[in-house]
Amino acid sequence: MKVWMASNLAMAAMTAMLLVSQASAQEAVKRVIVVSLEDHKLALVEDGQVKKIYTVAVGKPSTPSPVGTFTIERRVANPTYQHNGKIVPPGPRNPVGTRWMGLSKHGYGIHGTNEPNSIGKSASHGCIRMAKADLEELYPLVAEGDTVELIGQRNEETALLFGDGENPAAPAQTTLLATAATQAPTQTAGPDATNTAALNPPAPAVAAIVASR
Repeated sequence: MKVWMASNLAMAAMTAMLLVSQASAQEAVKRVIVVSLEDHKLALVEDGQVKKIYTVAVGKPSTPSPVGTFTIERRVANPTYQHNGKIVPPGPRNPVGTRWMGLSKHGYGIHGTNEPNSIGKSASHGCIRMAKADLEELYPLVAEGDTVELIGQRNEETALLFGDGENPAAPAQTTLLATAATQAPTQTAGPDATNTAALNPPAPAVAAIVASR
């Protein structure tokens, strides 16, 4: 009996150590999503190293994307779209596509679209739209709490990440030198409170998205 108990205690201790080690490894990775609104580009950066770059759609002039530093607050696979009594279940006609990553700026997120021709343009209601394959590739690579920088005009950071427009940066060789800002996010005008109230809902299985962004 003592041998059995000792064996089980040892196994439990090893399991706990493994979990702590995995958690520490995850915490050690500093992950930032940088979006250049002017370039219509999104970069995934880990520990200063560019991992992926995608072309995205951003807010149109009448409904611009917010500018500032935010975090991912919610991730939902196959969200349900709801707005003004209209409900669209997951599927090809869903305005927010197959994935939703809600930001700490309430009412805004990174998601898919049922208008793939809008990618690369200023066409949304303020959110960041991605092509389906790109979105589903990015989704498992990020986590709640990750930093998201939305940058309005080209600067040294976006030039380093995306090039100057004529000379694109090489993602595999580019290192991000700037770190994410720690101050409270700055924000531009967005949709009204009525339209944003139902975003990032409490039920994890369903995302009630109130506007096709």
